[in-house]
Amino acid sequence: MSPKVSKVQQNGQVTIPVEIRRKWGLEPGVLVAFVETEAGVLILPREEKAAREALDRIGEALKAKGITLDELMEDGREIRGQLLEEEYGIHVEDE
Repeated sequence: MSPKVSKVQQNGQVTIPVEIRRKWGLEPGVLVAFVETEAGVLILPREEKAAREALDRIGEALKAKGITLDELMEDGREIRGQLLEEEYGIHVEDE
């Protein structure tokens, strides 16, 4: 994949090459986020950045409490099973 080049205009605007806009769904009106990394600036559609930030915060909170992803998923299964039984009378067999 060869790099695409665009010139920064006097007012700071940069045109994102059409191939990249199409590939990533960057249509007019889509918000993008600029994330500084050691390698440069990463441009992300805003929704993706928000989702990544939320997942990172969840991961950090779980790690701080000493909870693994597997433990969280198992707890979720147990809670869903309880809700199904309480709300709908459906008993889910343990695997």
